[in-house]
Amino acid sequence: MPTDDRVAPLSASARPEATSTPDLRVGVLLSHGFTGSPASMRPWGQFLADHGYAVEVPRLPGHGTTWQDMNLTTWDDWYAEVSKSFDKLVRENDVVVVGGLSMGGALVLRLAADRPDDVAGVLLVNAAVASTNKQLVAVPVVRRFVRSMPGIGNDIKKPGGDEVGYDRTPLNALHSMVRAWKPLRADLSRVTAPIRFFRSAEDHVVDPSSVQVVRSGVSSTSFEERLLPDSYHVATLDNDARTIFEESLEFIRGVSATEGADSV
Repeated sequence: MPTDDRVAPLSASARPEATSTPDLRVGVLLSHGFTGSPASMRPWGQFLADHGYAVEVPRLPGHGTTWQDMNLTTWDDWYAEVSKSFDKLVRENDVVVVGGLSMGGALVLRLAADRPDDVAGVLLVNAAVASTNKQLVAVPVVRRFVRSMPGIGNDIKKPGGDEVGYDRTPLNALHSMVRAWKPLRADLSRVTAPIRFFRSAEDHVVDPSSVQVVRSGVSSTSFEERLLPDSYHVATLDNDARTIFEESLEFIRGVSATEGADSV
């Protein structure tokens, strides 16, 4: 299991081509998803670090150990961890962009809603804020008698992919995540940052209802959806990963240039 919780940042001065405003310090927070690990974010984070950005990839509490550990944690624990990494980036940089996969997308949307003045842009990959899966209705009751169910990890089309997640889904933790969706959806109108939403054409974990909810709920004047034709849920490790990385770089450069112009 992973023990290194973050991708080491590369100083912006070492790679001045990272932004059209070379003196601007830019940070990027990337959050992995439910029952996953930083392994699903590391290639993306390293790509951005190699282009001069300070990158944080926190390991959410209860992840990267055992599913039993995760069953003792909640949304509040996970959000506190991404907030800690976000605070560090805000202190040390002029511009901060946030991104997340699946539940990680929901966590960074929560940040964007709570701290709109500090979030310059939002990158989402198959973000989960809703579901049409009727089985979730039974989770509040079933979790009292059953601790876990079969896992949802490693939904990757590319052979050999491994997000280093759990093979079981802890139901107390699942209940906590689903409960957090409703207040998040209610607060999406507070999100004003530009958004780029990468969505897999075939996703066996998150259905299309989430992108519809996010698009209709946010107040962002810029919302771009990118369809990933050759990837499943964990697209950051799949066949379209390079598309995510390169279009994220272009997105970050764009919002950084805007923030830099606004600060002049």
